[in-house]
Amino acid sequence: MKTASLSSPNHASRLEKAGAAILLGGLIAIGALLIFVLGFQAVYAGKIFPGVRIAGVDVGGLKPSEAADLLSTSLTYFQNGRILLQDESNQDVWLVTPMQMGVFLDSSGSASQAYQVGRAGGIYERLNQQFDAWYYGSDFPPVLIFDQRLAQKYLTDLAAGIDTPIIEADLSVQGTEVIVRSGVPGRTLDIIDTIERLTAQVVTLKEGIVPLAITETAPVILDASAQAEIARRILSQPFTVTLPEGETADATSWTFDQATLAAMLTIEREDNEYKVALNSQLLQGFLLNLQPALSRVPVNTRFMFNDDTRLLEIIAPAVIGRSIDIDTTLEKIQEAAISGSHTASLDFDYTNPVVTDDMTGEELGITELVSSHTSYFRGSDAARIRNIQIASANFHGLLVPPGTTFSMADAMGVVSLDNGYAEAMIIIGGRTVKGVGGGVCQVSTTLFRTAFFGGFPIVERNAHAYRVGYYEQTGAGHDASLAGLDATVFVPIIDLKFSNDTPYWLLMETYVNPSRGSLTWKFYSTSDGRTVEWQTTGPVNVVEAPDPLYKENPDLKKDEIRQVDWAADGADVTVHRIVYRNGAVYLEDSIYTHYQPWQAVYEYGPGTEIPTPTPKP
Repeated sequence: MKTASLSSPNHASRLEKAGAAILLGGLIAIGALLIFVLGFQAVYAGKIFPGVRIAGVDVGGLKPSEAADLLSTSLTYFQNGRILLQDESNQDVWLVTPMQMGVFLDSSGSASQAYQVGRAGGIYERLNQQFDAWYYGSDFPPVLIFDQRLAQKYLTDLAAGIDTPIIEADLSVQGTEVIVRSGVPGRTLDIIDTIERLTAQVVTLKEGIVPLAITETAPVILDASAQAEIARRILSQPFTVTLPEGETADATSWTFDQATLAAMLTIEREDNEYKVALNSQLLQGFLLNLQPALSRVPVNTRFMFNDDTRLLEIIAPAVIGRSIDIDTTLEKIQEAAISGSHTASLDFDYTNPVVTDDMTGEELGITELVSSHTSYFRGSDAARIRNIQIASANFHGLLVPPGTTFSMADAMGVVSLDNGYAEAMIIIGGRTVKGVGGGVCQVSTTLFRTAFFGGFPIVERNAHAYRVGYYEQTGAGHDASLAGLDATVFVPIIDLKFSNDTPYWLLMETYVNPSRGSLTWKFYSTSDGRTVEWQTTGPVNVVEAPDPLYKENPDLKKDEIRQVDWAADGADVTVHRIVYRNGAVYLEDSIYTHYQPWQAVYEYGPGTEIPTPTPKP
């Protein structure tokens, strides 16, 4: 079964009439609104829409020119507003107006800005702006002109009285007084930052305080009082440098008075503070001046070989070498001075000698007598004998290391009156004259022969200018075969040197017998089986001495004649040596000597009759 529902014709007609009425009403409303909008636009054509304000000043309904005039008369902040510039650190203030700082009202620009409200964007956006201004109100900040040149000029002039340089703490010494001055921070007006702060205040159109942007820069060293106290402690009393405990010397302490300390005081900047110290260069010079007097070279033990026990006996203990440790001593003095102490001891470096007291003959290879020679000096005066004794004593108990060359000049040292030597006859400048150390050549000749007959290599040997009778003496008398076996020394120019070419230490002993007129030199070591053969030509190519020379000496009396030089025939001598070791030739050498003919010289007093020379056959 089907059912159908149908509307009545009357009901449809009523609906159509209602829709038409609504549509007509809407059209009338839209038309009325359109008429209102158009009318509104027409009314405010060329005028600022209602509700628009600039900094609270209502400019709605005014033409832009009218609005500009109103703003100029209403906004007097720029001419009359008070801005207080303040230096917060010391509360200094400066009262200025915005216009003084270059801030001006742009009344035309502000009016133009107000006029653009509701006239920008699409139709909907414009109408929305107009409605908001009318209904809610729209308040805009004024347009400002900021001439920063005026602000910079004003602040630059202000900075001249604000800016101050950094003053570093200062420390100095006047006489013995320490002067200290504290540091002061530097101040600089930051003009750019201050202008930014000023701008932030002015745009509020309110009076107020603008803190100046001032940069304070602390000095690197603000306070030097602690260092000043160190300096005062250093100068409060004299400073003494002493020897270390247990050490000895002619002087045991050295004192710097306060005036000297003040002259030595140094004040230097290091990182962020002053460093107070004593001048290291001056202290170093002081220590270097002390060094020669306080230094000791290490000295080997001196021994004597006991022929009975065949053991070594100490005759002079070893000397430990020492020298001032300059760097360590400088540190100790500086540390003591800075800490307030007024004394510091020297610091030494110590060096042990190679041979010490506890060593034995077996360790050193000193087990037997390997060479010995005796020379004679009968007829020598007391001064010459004294010089022989002093010179030979330098070598008694002296050790020569294996594989080294021995220098007599180095071992003997300076020949001078200060070292005990006397004046005796020496050969110098082609004459025999009195000089310090006459007789030392007796010692060098004896050493030369001990080394020569012991089979040791001779490195340097110098003969006398003429044949000297002392060096051809024997225990029984005189032997010309000893000619050519003398050696002279003249420290430090002329030396005698030989080599200890064995693997053993060599011990030298010297013995002077004034009553016999003899000097004996001994070498103790360990024999390596060497023996010596030698031959001599004896004096050849002999040239007789010239006739004596007589010279007047006004210090002598009449008929007084004194001989000052002795005649000697000139000659050539060659000595040949062969050294065998365990039967094989180990060393072969020859020593050639040329002796000049030497003239006897006599001095006589005025008026003395000179003897007539005896004619030579």
